[in-house]
Amino acid sequence: MTDRPSLRLTAGPSSTRILGVGSHQPERVVTNDDLSELMDTNDQWIRERVGIIERRFGNKDELLVDFAVAAGQAALADAGVDPSEVDTVILPNCTMPSQIPNAAAQVAARIGIPSPGAFDLNAACAGFCYGLGVASDLIRAGSAKKVLVIGAEKLTDVVDPTDRANAIIFADGAGAAVVGGSDEPGIGPVVWGSAGDLVDLISMRDEKWIYQEGQSVFRWATTKIAPIAMRALEAAGLQPSDVDVLIPHQANLRIVESIAKKLRAAGAREDMVVADDIKYSGNTSSASIPLALDHMRKAGTAKPGDVVLAIGFGAGLSYAGQAFVCP
Repeated sequence: MTDRPSLRLTAGPSSTRILGVGSHQPERVVTNDDLSELMDTNDQWIRERVGIIERRFGNKDELLVDFAVAAGQAALADAGVDPSEVDTVILPNCTMPSQIPNAAAQVAARIGIPSPGAFDLNAACAGFCYGLGVASDLIRAGSAKKVLVIGAEKLTDVVDPTDRANAIIFADGAGAAVVGGSDEPGIGPVVWGSAGDLVDLISMRDEKWIYQEGQSVFRWATTKIAPIAMRALEAAGLQPSDVDVLIPHQANLRIVESIAKKLRAAGAREDMVVADDIKYSGNTSSASIPLALDHMRKAGTAKPGDVVLAIGFGAGLSYAGQAFVCP
């Protein structure tokens, strides 16, 4: 009987962190008054129900990959990382016009990243948190050294412009983060899951337009997401009072405020900063959390070293969250 060879396993650093972030939005600003010229709605109605004041729409010739390239380049510049140092690109999205080819490989080539592992990830509005969790674990396992995670969407391609319930909410943009190894923990464990029995609450109608049962999704999110956020804190060994910045997926300002209220009832501080990027960016699905983080850093409301709690949720119904240190 001969000895069989044993497999060699890789191992990476014990900890990871976000090295830099970046974002991109199209230039076209669409206000509530602009939408009122196209459908039966008005500024007050939209603000009261979802909290949006304006959002960004891409032009017909602008593509999801264009937004992703710009956000990825900005994140690399912020991190001080050369494209040649990146070995993996993860691109969470749910609005690529075709499944093949994937967006990640195209974006990597345009940025100048040589021969990386590259794949798309579809967890809809939870996509960035899923991608961040996968990136962190890949690095800790030794499968990657530096990972570029880009949440990018062009939701205007899949929104029926006459559907008042959805056309007022969704928008376009991209946000990105560079993830690398660290001497100290900078990204907590991802806590994720799904409620597949509720999959029909958000779906594609006629395989063309995004559809959601708004009230049912609202009830689910305001009931289920705060406990998941608490689980993410517990997994990271943190208390609600440790959180400096809360960034829920920017789905609806009322949902964001509900999650923040429940966390404060559980011990979060009154001075915890809560992202409200939806006011001026709309719901950008996979892009919403990194977009909000980048905007808050630039505004100074999220500062280097702050403890950030991110929680994404959406179609699937999929959800994910983790705590991390703001770069």
